[in-house]
Amino acid sequence: MGQQQIINITDLVRNFKLGNQIINVLKSISFSINRNEYVALMGPSGSGKSTLMNLLGCLDTPTSGSYVLNEQAVSLLTDDELAEIRNKEIGFVFQTFNLLPRATALDNVALPLIYAGFSKKERENRAMEVLEQVGLADRVKHKPNELSGGQRQRVAVARALVNNPSIILADEPTGNLDSKTSHEIMKLFDAIHKAGNTIILVTHEEEIAMHAHRIIRLKDGNIEKDERNNSITQFN
Repeated sequence: MGQQQIINITDLVRNFKLGNQIINVLKSISFSINRNEYVALMGPSGSGKSTLMNLLGCLDTPTSGSYVLNEQAVSLLTDDELAEIRNKEIGFVFQTFNLLPRATALDNVALPLIYAGFSKKERENRAMEVLEQVGLADRVKHKPNELSGGQRQRVAVARALVNNPSIILADEPTGNLDSKTSHEIMKLFDAIHKAGNTIILVTHEEEIAMHAHRIIRLKDGNIEKDERNNSITQFN
């Protein structure tokens, strides 16, 4: 039995209108990702990687082509259906953490579960579980301004995990962190991958991409290279 595909993208095109001009940002991209793969999307500014990330994260829809996520044809969904998919299937980790400043770590992590309809008790139990998983059991009552950058990103990672999503989509997750903290966060992603999660990491940093098991390189809206990473960064 072959590995189960979680993402299948075929001839994906994304154009944007700028005045009378059509800007062709993604030019017929095709690839698939299996369950429990750890993939880095790389490319210089203007390569189309942010546009592709928005499509993968169901924050945008393609001009043409198909995107199937966990056997659902995402490219055909309405905005409401996309919002539901985002909440159920995708855990986002952003460079800027995107935490609510007045909410505790526990409440920030539990937030996606409100939309999913869980009771307060269920939300708190699950949020506590993932905060323990990311090593922050002793920081649950702290607000973002009482946490270090690395701790804030751990809260963001816990929030991404709380719904048991199909994929974790991390956009430059170490962009605002120093090298020591970046190393700790990448170590955490490695543990999350080993626990069975599918991770897609968007980065322009070669050093960060080397943690992934496969690297897809974009250039001018096309896939320039899609290859296994034979020199994965190993943790001591």
